[in-house]
Amino acid sequence: QVRLTESGGGSVQAGGSLRLACSSTEYSNYCAGWFRQAPGKERQGVAALYPLGGTTFYADSVQGRFTISYDKFKNTHYLQMNSLKVEDTAMYYCATGPDCSLFRHNKYASITDWGQGTQVTVSS
Repeated sequence: QVRLTESGGGSVQAGGSLRLACSSTEYSNYCAGWFRQAPGKERQGVAALYPLGGTTFYADSVQGRFTISYDKFKNTHYLQMNSLKVEDTAMYYCATGPDCSLFRHNKYASITDWGQGTQVTVSS
């Protein structure tokens, strides 16, 4: 069974940057990405990509500020978050699933593997 382990996250002031990492115990060509969930809100797909390349997904709210990438030698995907805003505050979960549309359409019930989650807090 694939296990995803997250690292990164923390607290930062608005305008700052953080990088999240998600390492997998094995390689998969499944779509890899991130969801986030703020208190009282639905889990939202943030960004996703296929390890072999192709279309990358970004939520409109993070487009131009966040960058997702994949290191095939480390079986790790990353989320570089720049120009962070207070509204980016949430628990971030890395995940893999058979199709990146799961992230685009917030179909988190169909996600196959989840990381443990890491808190990102942005203060004004």
